[in-house]
Amino acid sequence: MSRIGKKPVPMPAGVEAKIEGKLLSVKGPKGTLTLPMQDEVTYSVEDGGVQVMPANETKRARSFWGMQRTMVQNLVTGVTDGFTKKLLITGVGYRANLQGKTLKLQLGYSHDVNYEIPEGITIATPDQTTINITGNDKQKVGQVAAEIRRWRKPEPYKGKGIKYAGEFIFRKEGKKK
Repeated sequence: MSRIGKKPVPMPAGVEAKIEGKLLSVKGPKGTLTLPMQDEVTYSVEDGGVQVMPANETKRARSFWGMQRTMVQNLVTGVTDGFTKKLLITGVGYRANLQGKTLKLQLGYSHDVNYEIPEGITIATPDQTTINITGNDKQKVGQVAAEIRRWRKPEPYKGKGIKYAGEFIFRKEGKKK
């Protein structure tokens, strides 16, 4: 039994959920998000929440149960609060700035890296070494953060590169004389 899946997803005021065919759509103050429904799980929109239950007693249905409930919760959180990832840039001469719909990164390469910001994502650079990525889709926010981080991952000797806020970089000792 999934302890997470048993709980219904509560709907805050101003948020409504609808089941249309094979899609569950959640509408709130920050927009509308949809989730394709799985055949192994049944969804029901009841008074003030969405209940997710396995369609049968197979192992596959039980494994989808808690995950689908969490994905519905992410839809509700996305249309009410949204999601944010913060990236920190460390290194001499490494910086980021925003130019319209393009994030310009200077990461020690012979050329600047220009990253086009996808639809539904907002990027802010409060200073040259901080990048804030916000949006209402958790998967898309995480994917954009991972794509930006991929340009220069933190290295283990000096810690130079792009890292998530709160990420611990395991440091190695340099050469011995």
